[in-house]
Amino acid sequence: MAWVVGAGGFLGLLAIAVGIVTLRAGWILPTARRHVTRPRLHGLGALLTGASALLQSLLYFGILPSVSWDVRFFGGNAFLFAGLLLIALSQLLPLRRNRDYADPSGA
Repeated sequence: MAWVVGAGGFLGLLAIAVGIVTLRAGWILPTARRHVTRPRLHGLGALLTGASALLQSLLYFGILPSVSWDVRFFGGNAFLFAGLLLIALSQLLPLRRNRDYADPSGA
């Protein structure tokens, strides 16, 4: 069981790294570039999703002070679902359009 939680913690670290790179540089993974219309939302969603996985693994291994099972369960799920919602919104919301460039004819 420990290797499963360890792998989840490692994937959480990777998701946090991707979220930081997305927020800082606007870089999106090549598999998601075509779908993402709002990179900042995608980066925040990756951060929250990665934080959920990392916190669950740190609590499992006893690195962080122990909290009750209910707090771990509901807190981890809240982070996870908030992150997934932001990732979904980053792909479903339309592109932002600037009014100055909406009409190229200048009329």
